[in-house]
Amino acid sequence: MPDALYDTDGDRFVPSPLTTGPWEAGAQDGGAPSALLTRAIERLEAPGEVQIARLTFELLRPVPLAPLSVETAVLRPGRKVQLAQASLLTIDGTEVVRCTALRIRIADLPVPDDTLPDDPPPLGPEHGQILEFPGRRHDGPSFAVEGCEIRFVEGGFDRPGPGTAWIRLRVPVVAGEEPTPMMRLAAASDYGNGLSWSLPRGEWLFINPDLSVHVTRPPVGEWVALAAVTHPTDRGVGLAESAMYDRDGRIGRAVQSLLLDRV
Repeated sequence: MPDALYDTDGDRFVPSPLTTGPWEAGAQDGGAPSALLTRAIERLEAPGEVQIARLTFELLRPVPLAPLSVETAVLRPGRKVQLAQASLLTIDGTEVVRCTALRIRIADLPVPDDTLPDDPPPLGPEHGQILEFPGRRHDGPSFAVEGCEIRFVEGGFDRPGPGTAWIRLRVPVVAGEEPTPMMRLAAASDYGNGLSWSLPRGEWLFINPDLSVHVTRPPVGEWVALAAVTHPTDRGVGLAESAMYDRDGRIGRAVQSLLLDRV
């Protein structure tokens, strides 16, 4: 089994089979390139200490299991607020994923205790259950099973409705590197629609062409929890939203637009 999601080959990133999505043997899961582009955003220069406050991923095309390159740019420089972009491209220059990130300067500004909402984390991952991933269409390794560990504390892959699960990376994103907290969060954030499916599997598709993650602070530790719910409509459009936690409490929210369709 590979020991990372990606190896490096010069300035290219070579995906391992652990990046594979559950539906096609030749395409990556959205969580793997999301973590890789978060790495690129974090490596951009800044005038001081900054935190990523928002990540928006446009999943433009299926991401192949082939060498890829990353391009970055600062779209709006600033001392307190910056807007940055990272793109994932195939060898022929086709853009497959685009990430736009909002970064805000970090300052020591304590707020009154009574202004903080009471939003405790779910039961910890030690209370969770690993369930068989449904609908897997190939026999090889995949990001959702071998690349990550998913432990449900509410709901599950085997039942419709809201679901809450703890997720952690089993391997580094890039070989030889320890994943940062934000890379761990990005890898987990794309699971909301899968954890909280509401339309019958095998009859419906609920594909997310985008993902937006708002973050109050980076997670502490390996595990990130998503408390997810899906909102379908009768117009072929839906929404999945996930409250995100670490063991200390609430850390943000992830939202996915959904393309709904019959199989």
